[in-house]
Amino acid sequence: MTTLAGATDRPVQVNAVLDTPLSRWLWLVKWILLVPHYVVLVFLWIAFTVVSVIAFFAILFTERYPRSLFDFNLGVMRWSWRVAYYSYGALGTDRYPPFSLGEEPDYPARLDIVYPVRLSRGLVLVKWWLLAIPHYIVIGFFLGGWHMGWWDGGLVAVLAVIAAVTLLFTEKYPKGLFDLILGLNRWVLRVAAYAALMTDTYPPFRLDMGGTEPSEPEVLS
Repeated sequence: MTTLAGATDRPVQVNAVLDTPLSRWLWLVKWILLVPHYVVLVFLWIAFTVVSVIAFFAILFTERYPRSLFDFNLGVMRWSWRVAYYSYGALGTDRYPPFSLGEEPDYPARLDIVYPVRLSRGLVLVKWWLLAIPHYIVIGFFLGGWHMGWWDGGLVAVLAVIAAVTLLFTEKYPKGLFDLILGLNRWVLRVAAYAALMTDTYPPFRLDMGGTEPSEPEVLS
């Protein structure tokens, strides 16, 4: 079931808890442990693309994103975020991610997207490619490329490995580094939701750092 989280000006809610203690060595083999997830995610992201095309035409003609399709795509994004958080998108937990499209409230990495009652027919034609281009350029540096629908190198992975090496020698994950990594992931997930037609709210060019989503919308003076 889709969670209606937060205010409409913050439709994408990304929250995570840094687990302690973390293994000093497990991060070296997580890529092997996650092979089953990667295999499943290949097929899920193929389905995600097909569903997004169907949703495109549904929005174009009805101004609505079919709820069942929305919940499925949100589930794929949640699954991917949990895998990324466990692996080299954050390395913020040693709890193996569940094979689940559900909300999984007990897992330390969470993603919620407000279900939109109506979506713009005009925006659906341009937001996923033209309007999102500036964000694609920025997050290209964060991610370094796409692989199996999710992270493959880039600044996020480099920072996560730096945190892991620090953990190896100090047994501590630097809090400031964790906050930055979460801010970068939050930016990426907001753009992903916008490009996937799941919201009409344009993602901000802003790093909201930390594991907890800001509770209040930013007030512009």
